[in-house]
Parts: sequence; C-alpha cells; structure tokens
Amino acid sequence: KSTGSNDQFDNLEKHTQWGIEFVERYTKFVKERSEIELSYAKQIRNLSKKYQPKKSSREEEEYKYSSSRAFLMTLNELNDYAGQHEVIAENLNTQIISELTRYIQELKAERKSHFHDGRRAQQHMENSWKQLESSKRRFERDCKEADRAQHYYEKMDADINVTKADVEKARQQAQLRHQVATESKNEYLACLKKFNKDQNEHYYTLIPIIFQRIQEMEERRIERVGDSMRSYAEVDRKVLPIISKCLDGMNKAAESIDPKMDTKQVVETYKSGFEPPGDVDFEDYSLSMRRAVSESSFLNSRGESRRRSKGKLWPFIKRNKPPPPPPTSPSPSALPNGPQSPQQQKEPFSQRINDFMSSKHKSLRSLRRGGSGSEDYSHLPPEQRRKKLQAKLNDINKDLQKEMDQRDALTKMKDVYLKNPHMGDPSSVDPRLEEISQNIEKLQMEAQKFESWLAEVEGKLLEKTDPQRRQSAHFDSQGNTSPDGSYTEDHSAENQFKSRSTEFDDEFDDEDPLPTIGTCKALYPFEGQNEGTISMAEGEMLYVIEEDKGDGWTRVRRNEDEEGYVPTSYIKLYFDTNAKGAMTYI
Repeated sequence: KSTGSNDQFDNLEKHTQWGIEFVERYTKFVKERSEIELSYAKQIRNLSKKYQPKKSSREEEEYKYSSSRAFLMTLNELNDYAGQHEVIAENLNTQIISELTRYIQELKAERKSHFHDGRRAQQHMENSWKQLESSKRRFERDCKEADRAQHYYEKMDADINVTKADVEKARQQAQLRHQVATESKNEYLACLKKFNKDQNEHYYTLIPIIFQRIQEMEERRIERVGDSMRSYAEVDRKVLPIISKCLDGMNKAAESIDPKMDTKQVVETYKSGFEPPGDVDFEDYSLSMRRAVSESSFLNSRGESRRRSKGKLWPFIKRNKPPPPPPTSPSPSALPNGPQSPQQQKEPFSQRINDFMSSKHKSLRSLRRGGSGSEDYSHLPPEQRRKKLQAKLNDINKDLQKEMDQRDALTKMKDVYLKNPHMGDPSSVDPRLEEISQNIEKLQMEAQKFESWLAEVEGKLLEKTDPQRRQSAHFDSQGNTSPDGSYTEDHSAENQFKSRSTEFDDEFDDEDPLPTIGTCKALYPFEGQNEGTISMAEGEMLYVIEEDKGDGWTRVRRNEDEEGYVPTSYIKLYFDTNAKGAMTYI
C-alpha cells in the first residue's frame, strides 16, 4: 500500500511539473507575439515616416494635389494603425505575460507545499511501519527465549542429580523470560494498534486531502490558461474598431481624390499669362496687278483687319478671329491705311515656331526649377511672375508684422522697467529695439520694391487684355456676322453697335457696368474667397460680361451689385449671338 501511494505521488509530481512547463511555454509564446507586434508597429511607423513630405522640398509642393493629400492622409492613418499594434503588445504584456509570470511563481510554491505535505505523511507511515516491525521482531525473540528457558527449567527439575539450588535458579530464569515476552507482546500490540490507526488516517484522510488540493491547484492552472487564451483574443478584438476607423480613413482619403481638380491645379501652376499671337499678316503681292475696284477695296480692308492683331505665334491654341469688316468705299483710296507690298522677306514659319518654343521652354523650365533666377522673377512668364511676386510680398509682410509685434512688446517692457526700475534696466532693451527698427526698415524697403514690380507686371497684364476688348468692340461696330460665319451688312444696327463700342471705351474712364454677352451655368460650386472673385452654387445661372482672356478666369455678374471672376473650367458658357459688345471669338 505504501509503495502504491508513492507511485501515485510520483505520477502527480510529473504531471504537475509538466503543467507548470506548459504555462511557461504559453507565456513565452505570448511574449514572442508581443515582440512581433512591437517590431511590426515600428516598421509601419518607419514606413509612414519615410514617405512623409520633407520640408522645403518639391514633395511638399506636390501635396496641393488631391492624390498627394490622399496619400498623406493614408500615411497618417497608417501611423495610427501602427499605434494600435503597439496597444496590442502593451495589453499582452500587462494582461497576460506579467500575470502569468507572477502566477507561475505562486503555482510552483503551492505545488511544492502540497508535495511536501505528501512526502511528510509518507515518511510518517514508514516510521510507524518500522516501529511495528521492530516490536514484532522483539516479541518473537522474547517468546523464543522464554520457551527455551521453560524447557531448560523442566529439564533441570526432572534431573535427580541436579541440586535444588540449580533447579530454583532455572525456574527463576524461565519466569523472567516469560515476563519479558509478555511485555514484548503488549508493546507489539500497542505498536500494531498505532500503525493501523495511522495507516487508516493516512489513506482515508491525509492523502485524499493532499490529492484534492493538488487537483484544485491543477484546475485553477488550467482555468488560468483558458482565461489567458480568451484575453489573448480580446486584446485583438478591442483594437478592431479603431483599426476599422483607420481603414475607413484610408478609404475616405481615396474617395477624396479629384482628378479634375488636380489637372486644374497643374493648369494654375504652369499658366504662363502669355497672350496668344494674332493672325499672320497677309503679304499682298498683287497690287501691281489691275483688279476691280471692289476687289481691291475688299483686300485692303482685309489687310487692315489683319494688322490689327499682331503678336507672337502660338502653336498650341488656335483662335478664330472675327470676320473682316465689309468694304465701305468703292476704291482703295477710301481706306486711310491700305495694304502695301512687303519691303523685306518675312522670317519663315518654322523659324517662328522654333523661336517661340525655345523662349517658352526656357520659361517653363525655369518655372519647374522653382523659379531660380533674377530677384524680380523677370525670367518667368507674366502670370507666374505675378504669383511669385505676390507670394514673396506676402512673406515679407508676415515677417514685417512679426518684427513690429516684437517692437511693440519690447516697448511695453521698456515702459514697465521705467515705471518699476527694480524689475530691470530700461537701457538693456535699447540694442534689441534698434536691431528690430533696422530690420523693419529693411523689410519695408523690400516690400516697396516688390510692390513696384507687382504693379508693373499687373499693368502689363491689364494692357494685354484691355486692347482686345476695345478691338472686339471696334470690329462689332462695323457690322454683323451671321451664325454660319458669313458677313452681312446691317445699317439699321450700326448705331446700336457704335453706341455699345462707345460704352466699352467709356468703361475704363467712367467705370460703367459691362454689357452682358451671354449666360453661364455653374458646373461646380466655387467659394470665391480671393479678392475680385465671386462665389457661385452648383447649377446657378449667371450673366457673362467678359470672356476668358487666356488666364483661366471669366468675369460674370449675378445682379447690379455683385460681379467678379470665376474659373472658366467651372462653368458652361451660353453666348448671346446678338450681344457681342465685349465678346471675343475662341
């Protein structure tokens, strides 16, 4: 029985040791998972940081496009996504790894205590068994000694040759041995009774209690492992809503991409402001020929019309100019500026194309390099030069405002020192005030310089657009054009067109409102936050009072008091063919 108990304790000891090793193995697994999460989060953060726009670089300029902004939003969401994996690692450490590590130490101590109690109970049973065996052997030995002494006494008593004294001695010895045997028997009986009691208590009380405690310990261990596994899953589940929000943010970023707006940004960025060239002049070699008076008059009139629009050759955009005015006199002498034969050979068409492309390519290339060139940006196209000068002027004004704020603050501080000398020396502020005053003076001079350059380029851009408006009005005062493009003379409407032309000429002096040349429908909403622009709602109908002059803006009117510019690409134009007062032909 004792051997069987030892075997069970050995089995339980092996199993509980395996249980502890299992918990340690599972803890190591969770720890390695936590390290993987941290490593993954670090790599994701580094990836997000790697592709963030760098300051003062071309990449930062690219983030004005919706696709680039969407990519930046994706990187920010990815950074938050990495943070959730760090949360997973932290929760795995606090909720599982740390808890299980502490529990393993408690489990080892509890297991040691239980098996110590079991070993002590077994040792007690072994000691009790040894006492029983010892008393049993002594009782057996004393019985044999008493039996031999009795036989010796009986033999001496039957021998007639033995003296009475020897017989008495043998009897006393036999009686003594019998008494010792009796005492050994009583001791053996006491040991046996005690052993049986201990054995019964051992197998029916002590061992079952110890085994029950070990079983409860194992159940708690297994339950703890199950709780840890549930926590392991919940740690992931808790971050899923935030991870889902991150993914939703990435999806929202993708939906914010607007191809049309991006292409409009490209147009705005590289818009040059150059005026499209006029038509190539007609070189009349037929003056020496004798033609009919009406034909000569028509050609002269056409030649004058051609000369009215001169400029650089524009290879990208074709403009259809208004038809030539009708002949108004029967002979060439009626025209004050009749065409003449060319005096010198004009440059070939291919040469004009090459010169034009070379000049524009240089300007656009310098623009792409970030405007590196002269201080006044004169190397840039007019529109880009205006934008650069305006941006530079805004920066100067910001710096100027900062310096003025610092001057005001230092002045107040000096006043405080003057009123409270114990707080500081007023003269200690003077050097800094002098330095700030010099900085303000320099910035003011810089601002004046850039303001003059800006006024110069804006004046040139205005000069390019105003003559075109006047010329259009002048052409329309000559007659009418039929819808199919043919010219028809209408003397009844002549006074009306002359009056309209006069109105346009007076506009620049008296600032009379421009006439309506058509209507437009807003394809997209426009906020109109910049000076000179007007807001509009999607689908809104507005009056067109001035066409796009090549800079991407159309002038419109909502009522008598509200007018301004809107992006041409945001509207659909409906020109009034009967109202051409300010209309040019595109």
